[in-house]
Amino acid sequence: MAFDGITVAAIATELNYNLTGGRIAKIAQPEADELLLTIKTGKGQKRLYISASASLPLIYLTEENKPGPMTAPNFCMLLRKHIGNGRITAVSQPGLERIICMDIEHLDELGDPCGKKLMIEIMGKHSNIIFCDDKGFIIDSIKHVSAQMSSVREVLPGREYFIPDTMSKLNPFDTDENSFIRTLREKPMPLSKALYTSFTGISPVSAADICFRAGIEPEPNAGELSDDILLHLFRQFSYYMEEVQRRSFHPVIYLRGGEPVEFSSLPLLHYESYEKKNYDSISETLAAYYSSKNTLTRIRQKSADLRHIVQTALERNRKKYELQSRQLKDTQHREKFKVYGELINTYGYHLAPGSKELTCMNYYTGKDITIPLDPVKSPQENSQKYFARYNKQKRTFEALTKLIQETQNDILYLESVTTALDIARSEADLAQIKEELIQGGYVRRKYTKKKEKLTNKPMHYISSDGYHMYVGKNNLQNDELTFSFANGNDWWFHAKGAAGSHVIVRTNGDELPDRTFEEAGKLAAYYSKSRGADKTEIDYIEKKHVKKPNGAKPGFVVYYTNYSLVIDSDISNIKAVQD
Repeated sequence: MAFDGITVAAIATELNYNLTGGRIAKIAQPEADELLLTIKTGKGQKRLYISASASLPLIYLTEENKPGPMTAPNFCMLLRKHIGNGRITAVSQPGLERIICMDIEHLDELGDPCGKKLMIEIMGKHSNIIFCDDKGFIIDSIKHVSAQMSSVREVLPGREYFIPDTMSKLNPFDTDENSFIRTLREKPMPLSKALYTSFTGISPVSAADICFRAGIEPEPNAGELSDDILLHLFRQFSYYMEEVQRRSFHPVIYLRGGEPVEFSSLPLLHYESYEKKNYDSISETLAAYYSSKNTLTRIRQKSADLRHIVQTALERNRKKYELQSRQLKDTQHREKFKVYGELINTYGYHLAPGSKELTCMNYYTGKDITIPLDPVKSPQENSQKYFARYNKQKRTFEALTKLIQETQNDILYLESVTTALDIARSEADLAQIKEELIQGGYVRRKYTKKKEKLTNKPMHYISSDGYHMYVGKNNLQNDELTFSFANGNDWWFHAKGAAGSHVIVRTNGDELPDRTFEEAGKLAAYYSKSRGADKTEIDYIEKKHVKKPNGAKPGFVVYYTNYSLVIDSDISNIKAVQD
């Protein structure tokens, strides 16, 4: 979810409760666009993390400490000079803007009390931390914005601080039904977009949830809806805003397959089908959400080299497959040359020397046929030429048929490795995939480095009926799961004709309920190349009927009788187990 005005309202409420009256004991600037304030309060010591990063602006209370540089940056030194040991008197949010205002009281050089403001703007690439005096003039900021950089507002020492009104949005707290309806009527765009582009602090996710609460689809054109529908939407919009004004926040993270999808400071009713985790504070929510997101981002960065290797090999094999397919297509008329040779042997005895063609009856079809001849050669030599051409194309066909199958297997295998990289969630997952690629000859092993011990485990779920379901994260794990871990009467699932994970359901000797079959099928669909498709065909069979051919690549199996089901890949209601 975007760090919208509603999330900022929850943060401001939490900071005002926890930090008001506290004294700033320590100010650090770990990165060029980050601050870490240590604040001593009556409730204990608190740390406030603030990031004005263009890619990931954040503000929340944290337990973690980040070391600063040996020499503090100028902005950090300025804050230490002015508000070191200052007392926080209030934390507020202007309207529903993505801005937090921290009022700080401190003593000047003469020992007289004076006030300062720390304005924290969480506005995407325009995020900033601005230090102002009590009259509203900028003392300094963590990012300087000149007139050349922005025609809307300069952020430089000595300039007056103001909140730019770039979007001309309305304050949702001051909107009545007439202005609400009139504003939406003037927006010829989808309803949810009209909401978040018209009112301050509303994100696309919040707008979609307001539409859902009103029972209205978010896609219809806002300008074409009737007054009754817009009035009903306004009432739901007002109820939603009342929750914000009452500070009735209930922080939550929504997950799918154990992976965080969205966070919110208010319940998102249109995400209620997802697995969710409730938190006591918005700071805990943000820390957990972005920690998980950062982990996924870091894993994807670390997998970049492996992805490049796999993608290069995949492209090479796809080009090879296209070339082999074209060569195979050239052999599809090989039988014709065999017939030509036989017919020349049968009817060529009466040909005059130097003949350029032979017209005769094809005894295979009962129709006349004309066969081109080389006039320099005798009928026997022409016959031998066609037989030689037939035999060459026959050998080519047989060789290419085998080669194309091998290339197809290589493509399917590399696609399965790509899928494994997509679902990797830890460095242990990547280490196992790298080991698999080393064994396959795609990556050279560094003999100077000690071989890593792989202790990675498959993903673990429990069905609604209480049966344990296991999902392989890569091909080595798929083999281990299917042929070492599973019992003969356990059930095996896999997406039909698509690279993906093996899914094993432990039966404990029971006959599985239909719901468990469906949930295992959803897991097989989700952890496959077909993830996101409306419907995916899943093959399933008792594990004892699954075989691995000699010399087959990791993860490759065969089976000759199976059941099938067609299902979606929504696993939001399946409980994940953290082993």
